[in-house]
Amino acid sequence: MTQQHKVRLSVNGRAYEREVEPRTTLVDFLRHELGLTGTHVGCEHGVCGACTIIKDGKAVRSCLMLAVQADGAELQTVEGLHGDNGLHPIQEAFIEKHGLQCGFCTPGFLMTTVELLGDHPDPSDEDIREALGGNLCRCTGYQSIMESVRLAGAKLRAGAAVQAD
Repeated sequence: MTQQHKVRLSVNGRAYEREVEPRTTLVDFLRHELGLTGTHVGCEHGVCGACTIIKDGKAVRSCLMLAVQADGAELQTVEGLHGDNGLHPIQEAFIEKHGLQCGFCTPGFLMTTVELLGDHPDPSDEDIREALGGNLCRCTGYQSIMESVRLAGAKLRAGAAVQAD
């Protein structure tokens, strides 16, 4: 019988406690234990970025982490982006600039953008390329994703300016 380990963590502002096998990946925990299927499983080697989430404020590949490594962590998945008022400005920007097509890679791009714009509210194109360089898309050609990130930054800056008034 496999030994179980208790994991306590917060996901999208909600506390969870579960018993997991030590070998359970974080992406499998999120999808199968918590039902948060917005985090996608792609390559399972950390190369494609589809499984990217925010862990304690930083973008991480959830396929490369074990659930037990997230014990005590604060996680945000793509399901946690939207608020009571609808879509997050990053989601709106990706829709407006057509930064998605099939949608498989989209959660990873969105969550990577969350970290990027949190660290650099007005990123240069080079900043965007560097931040998104670990996310793969087979549909869009990346130009629309770049435009989406630029628009998302502008939306967030405009929202921050309105809140400051």
